[in-house]
Amino acid sequence: MRLRCAVLDDFQGVAAESADWSVVEDQVDVVALREHLDGEDALAAALADYDIVVTLRERVPFPGSLIARLPRLKLLVASGMRNSVIDYAAAEAHGVTVCGTASSSTPPVELTWALLLGLARGIVQESNALRGDGPWQSTVGADLHGRRLGLLGLGKIGSRVAQVGLAFGMRVSAWSRNLTKERAAEAGVELSPSQEELLGGSDFVSVHLALGDRTRGLVGAAELALMKPTAYLVNTSRAAIVDQDALLAALHDGRIAGAGVDVFDIEPLPAGHPMRTAPRLLATPHLGYVSHANYTTYYGQAVENIRAYLAGSPLRRLP
Repeated sequence: MRLRCAVLDDFQGVAAESADWSVVEDQVDVVALREHLDGEDALAAALADYDIVVTLRERVPFPGSLIARLPRLKLLVASGMRNSVIDYAAAEAHGVTVCGTASSSTPPVELTWALLLGLARGIVQESNALRGDGPWQSTVGADLHGRRLGLLGLGKIGSRVAQVGLAFGMRVSAWSRNLTKERAAEAGVELSPSQEELLGGSDFVSVHLALGDRTRGLVGAAELALMKPTAYLVNTSRAAIVDQDALLAALHDGRIAGAGVDVFDIEPLPAGHPMRTAPRLLATPHLGYVSHANYTTYYGQAVENIRAYLAGSPLRRLP
């Protein structure tokens, strides 16, 4: 009996060309789904006849209740080696093998700077004006050289963001609960004594923390109120680290100069969501991981995982 594989959220229609799926075509029929499946009922209905599912990042939750409704599911492949929305215990209980792939930190670093630079120089506003009937120059750019970049988190991505900031001649500082002065010094940045000091003293703040119990809602209304009215906030990490309602209020009230956001409480962002029309907001549809190199890795290793599973020796098992 041939197996069936569903590739979820192939928005750009590139999954087929990003890897050589022919190496499994003698055993597996692969179907790429370009439309997002929203909600457990929709997922259970659409995936009922699939033995293998390939899912991108953490957009689609696989709780135990969904896994129980997919009796044919035997292999779940997630991009990346960490996924907080898969119930691993339930997967094991239902005989579902879960595997991951490698993931590069380079694309989110680059997107962070795309958002930060876009905000600082009013790129979208000026470009739209140039292509339409708008004025010739309407904004005055915010300088980077000599300004302070504050990083919430100095892990793999935060450290590389820091390197670019230093290259721009910025003063770079960082804070997280477990960050030490020695670790900050290794990255060439200053250790901020507190989250409050970092938020209050930075001209640009960028979030690079993992989402967990201690970081959920870490930046709320009180924290945003500490920021300078001329400061910008960038979040390419996880939406829930920044209180979404508090951020919207700060943008509407002009309490900060602007925000660059690539992550949202609901993805894909529904029509009519307030983030779609918020002022002072440069927003992108979770593009941090979306690059040719990453997709080649994700789908290429997904194929490897499928071949290995079929051979009885699964690769890169999660968690």
